[in-house]
Amino acid sequence: MADNQILVALQELIDVVAKLRSPEGCPWDLAQTPQSLTPYIIEEAYEVVDAIQTGDKKAIAEELGDLLLQVVLQAQIASEAGDFSLQEVVEGISQKLIRRHPHVFGDVTVENMDEVRQNWEIIKAAEKGETPATQKLSDKLSRYRRSLPPLSAAMKISQKAAGVGFEWNNVDEVWGKFHEELGEFQQALAQETPQRQESELGDLLFAIIQVARWHNLDPSAGLQGTSQRFIQRLQKMEDVIDRPLTEYSLAELDALWQQAKAQLAQD
Repeated sequence: MADNQILVALQELIDVVAKLRSPEGCPWDLAQTPQSLTPYIIEEAYEVVDAIQTGDKKAIAEELGDLLLQVVLQAQIASEAGDFSLQEVVEGISQKLIRRHPHVFGDVTVENMDEVRQNWEIIKAAEKGETPATQKLSDKLSRYRRSLPPLSAAMKISQKAAGVGFEWNNVDEVWGKFHEELGEFQQALAQETPQRQESELGDLLFAIIQVARWHNLDPSAGLQGTSQRFIQRLQKMEDVIDRPLTEYSLAELDALWQQAKAQLAQD
């Protein structure tokens, strides 16, 4: 598609969203706020990731369109309030990319990807009036906590903390921490308040993420795979039953589960 066709297509989307947000448009779209649309941004982002993982090119294009809609919609609402426009959003990210890639758009020379990342961090810190030496690790980790899903944020926080030396000496110490947190969680379940139980559950999850990091495993991918396998086994079960799942005994459900598990293992 020629450049002008891309711009025409993008302008059409902008016009459609503006129409939907007009008094003559859609009541649902008109009622939305940046806050009410936040769950859709997260949902659409995950659906893009899922489509990419399946490799379905048509689905990828469709889901990217849904995600782009959320960007345009947020910008439209902000423009109506006089906060910022889509033009400012686009110009801002273009300028940021140029600024953070001086080895492409300037005269900086880099030898490898590590130097690219180092330059990126230096420039990023400078944008906030900081240097890598003055930038507080806690501020950086707080941004991860706010901007990433909890599991991904915990892994990122763990990696960055380890990068400055906040690390165990060996993997046995990591496993020791996991077992320590497991015991505290079990004790909390038996004796503590729900709030304390939740806190200890968080500590236990954080500990298992440390184990995953030490073994170069992605906890998000692992959990995603487990969820997918659970659904696949459930689908196999539903393919062979002749009445609702609620009408089966636990023993019958377990037998169906094991059968589905064996079938999928052979596929």
